[in-house]
Amino acid sequence: MSHLGFLFTAYLLIWVALAIYMLSIFRRQKALESELERLESLVREQNASR
Repeated sequence: MSHLGFLFTAYLLIWVALAIYMLSIFRRQKALESELERLESLVREQNASR
């Protein structure tokens, strides 16, 4: 494999790893947002019952 082939492969692997990392961050953010909404509604319900 030529030097340019190795360079292309390295860049490709870096971009794939970056995309996977960004996807995992996006999923965690969505999970945190839904958990926050659940907790906020729980607090509202408790405040309304007082």
